[in-house]
Amino acid sequence: MAKFTFEDKQIYYETHGEGAPLLLLNGIMMSCASWREFVPPLSAQNRLIMVDMIDQGRSDKYPAPYNHEIQLRLIHALLDHLGVDRVHIAGISYGSEIGLEYAILHPERVERLMLFNATAATGPWLGDIGKAWNLAADSGEAYYYTAIPVIYSPQFYMKQRDWMEQRKKQLIPIFESEEFIEAMKRLTVSSDDYDVRERLGEVRCPTLIVSARFDYLTPVEEQRYLADHIPDSHYVMIEDSGHASMYEQPMLFAALVTGFANTTKDKYGIT
Repeated sequence: MAKFTFEDKQIYYETHGEGAPLLLLNGIMMSCASWREFVPPLSAQNRLIMVDMIDQGRSDKYPAPYNHEIQLRLIHALLDHLGVDRVHIAGISYGSEIGLEYAILHPERVERLMLFNATAATGPWLGDIGKAWNLAADSGEAYYYTAIPVIYSPQFYMKQRDWMEQRKKQLIPIFESEEFIEAMKRLTVSSDDYDVRERLGEVRCPTLIVSARFDYLTPVEEQRYLADHIPDSHYVMIEDSGHASMYEQPMLFAALVTGFANTTKDKYGIT
């Protein structure tokens, strides 16, 4: 648990365990604290690195418009700060976008890439969902009911009522914080011009692409597009999950990340 200075901003990060570095990148509303349950399994074989990007968690806010470029510079600066030359990257949703862009820009730094609930571009569907979130931001309760239910599969949402009620009690007060909501609005807008469709062929590392059957934010077709256009890609479907696949299927999420990162062979003489 530490901070480092990046472009006059204080950035919060954590490292756990030893082994090959594994960088875990947050979804848009997440922070390092969101991964607490995953620290033991993900750090058992690896040096787990977690970071709150600009406007997330305990990192400084950036009260001006920006796009993904600032987060990419931040990741590069963090790896330099930690003396990490090559890293495995796992990201979910917004974090997968940043991880994918980083692998395109810095192929020499990325050993393997794991993209959960990812997309190659912010299209009209996802863009309009983001606009709805921001329009609901004047009310913590409205923001919750606009943004949260669709993140989960209907099955999980109905079965895990106690957990969802606890989430609601935790999140609505947070969503009523003007500082938090303004940060979420900037993060959402930062993806408006995200589009790497023409550059997917530049990914040079083995890449795991994971879909969730009931993902209504970044539907299955988005990940299939990635799998069709990233050269050394490996595709997995999680059947019983929505967009928040790490919460709905935590053991499978951890197994996919640790397995893909730590398998000792990626080329096989099988034809």
